[in-house]
Amino acid sequence: MYAAKFGVAQEKMITKLWGDNFFDPATKKWTSTQTDSPSCKRGFNQFCYEPIKQVINLAMNDNKDKLFPMLEKLGVLSKLKADDKELMGKPLMKRVMQTWLPAAIALLEMIVYHLPSPAKAQKYRVDTLYEGPLDDVYATAVRNCDPDGPLMMYISKMIPTADSGRFFAFGRVFAGRIATGSKVRIMGPNYVPGEKKDLFIKAVQRTVLCMGRKQDAVEDVPCGNTCALVGLDQFIAKTATLTNDDKADAFPMKAMKFS
Repeated sequence: MYAAKFGVAQEKMITKLWGDNFFDPATKKWTSTQTDSPSCKRGFNQFCYEPIKQVINLAMNDNKDKLFPMLEKLGVLSKLKADDKELMGKPLMKRVMQTWLPAAIALLEMIVYHLPSPAKAQKYRVDTLYEGPLDDVYATAVRNCDPDGPLMMYISKMIPTADSGRFFAFGRVFAGRIATGSKVRIMGPNYVPGEKKDLFIKAVQRTVLCMGRKQDAVEDVPCGNTCALVGLDQFIAKTATLTNDDKADAFPMKAMKFS
């Protein structure tokens, strides 16, 4: 919309909406520094923040006489249902924002464009992930995100199932692959290498992918992915490291803290 208004390419317009770029409507000029003119404002504030703030305020104050014409210019009004237009206050604001700037799409785009892939990230994160020697086969497999290496999986959360009192063990595979029916060595948060405290060897009953509220059973899951496991909830309170049942020399992953 702004690219068409200023008669420039969309890619160029995007660069103007971030950083030290200021626009003065009075002179219709862009500058890299803010001038003394009261109408000179940062591009992001003027063309992104203020319109969003204005839409929210108009919706919260039920000022539909000004809100709807603005939404029509934004191409949002036609997407609202008749019942949506009858809403008032906060429900109206939420519906407008969900239609205009859905958070799911924005979040997914940020993940795709800005988060590094597991294959790239694990190369420089292995020293903060693994407790053992950084030159052993397990650290090497994590560093290379090697699906053919020894299994290294970190369980970060226990998710309640539909069955009362049972839980999925949810986590990420950092190396190797986790498979239904495979025996795994479970190293709990109190496990000390060389000792048997907080150490169990059990079989994975089922491997599932969490798709929203649904779970899809799969045969195995390679490294670089998250999944949930069935049948281990009696041996994991909250977090644990899983490896192959015969890998007695493996060290656990470092405890991860989530804000």
